[in-house]
Amino acid sequence: MSPWNDIRLLLAISRSRDIARRYFVTNGFDGALAMLGLTMGFHVGDAVSMHTVLSACLGTAIALMMSGLSSAYVSEAAERRRELRELEEAMVTDLGASAHARAARYVPWLIAAVNGLAPFLIAMLIISPIWLATLDIPLPVPPLEGAIGLAFVAIFLLGVFLGRVSGTFWLWSALRTLLIAAITAALILALEY
Repeated sequence: MSPWNDIRLLLAISRSRDIARRYFVTNGFDGALAMLGLTMGFHVGDAVSMHTVLSACLGTAIALMMSGLSSAYVSEAAERRRELRELEEAMVTDLGASAHARAARYVPWLIAAVNGLAPFLIAMLIISPIWLATLDIPLPVPPLEGAIGLAFVAIFLLGVFLGRVSGTFWLWSALRTLLIAAITAALILALEY
């Protein structure tokens, strides 16, 4: 069996596909909003070097990743062990060598990877203009504005994804997430006054 098919089997056995999708959206949205907040904060604040901005954004992205990895692993491992124990009690047998036991061992790692990597990868995309600026690569827009624009795009695309998942009109879902981003940006801009 291919690794991808094995992962699909484990997610199906543990009924975790929906959980992974929710964690992807929830923590991806957290990562995008965190980067929007940081870049907007630097935009309205006093001028600082792009190296400082990049360091702050990378530090936040790493912290979000570690928080997502550890919190999801701890909670999912506990849930999977409980479910396996209840299944063993109901079947009055040891399932240690079964696919259910493999799912109980490996699915928490898969869920943790989704939960931790979603905000990190989305943050890396958003701060790419800042990173390019630190490498002295010319950009068509200033790096902070580019990062802010990418944050809005990422949040919009997460809304599109949510619309597709829920079976609703994707544009309304995307506009709702965009509204949240706009309110966030407006609150940060209010700090300037």
